[in-house]
Amino acid sequence: MPTITAPAPAAPTPVRKAAPYENWRPPIIGVSLLVPVGAGALVVGLLGCTMLPTGTVYGGQSLEQATQNVLHGAPGGLPLVRRVVLAWVQMRRRKVITHVLATESMPRKDVEQLTYRDPRAEVRVLPTLQVIDKLTPKGRLRALVGLQALATGETAYIEGDVVRTTGAHAEMTS
Repeated sequence: MPTITAPAPAAPTPVRKAAPYENWRPPIIGVSLLVPVGAGALVVGLLGCTMLPTGTVYGGQSLEQATQNVLHGAPGGLPLVRRVVLAWVQMRRRKVITHVLATESMPRKDVEQLTYRDPRAEVRVLPTLQVIDKLTPKGRLRALVGLQALATGETAYIEGDVVRTTGAHAEMTS
C-alpha cells in the first residue's frame, strides 16, 4: 500500500528584530556656510548638484578653523559673523551634527577668488531663490532657517525636521 509522505516542515523564518539604538560611534560633526553676496544671492558649490559649501570638523579643530578650510582664497580669510543654525539628526548608530555659519555679505570680486575645498566642485554665485529651489529638502530647511536666523540675530536649532528657537537649546543638547 503506497504511503504519502508529507514534505518536512520548513524551518521557521527568523524574525529580524530591530537593533536597539546605541550611540557606539562618535558623532559626525560638519559645517555649512551661508555666504551672502549682496542682497539677493548666495555662494554655492556645484558638484553635480547645488549645495551649500560644507566641510568636516576634525578632532581638536574649532568651528572657525573648519569653516576657513571649506572655502579658500578670501583676502584675510572668510569674514565670519556667527553660527546661525545648529542642526542634528540621530541616525541608527550615531548622531550627525551640522553647524551652519554665516559670513558677512561679500562683494562679487572677493567671491570670484574663492575656491572650494574639493577641486571637483565649482564655486558659483546664484540668486537666493534659485539656490533654495535647487537644494535638497534638508539643505533647503537649513538655508531658510539660517537666513531667517541671520536676519533676526538669533541662533536656530533643528532636531531632525523640527525647528526650535534659542530657548529650546538647553533641553535639546542634553
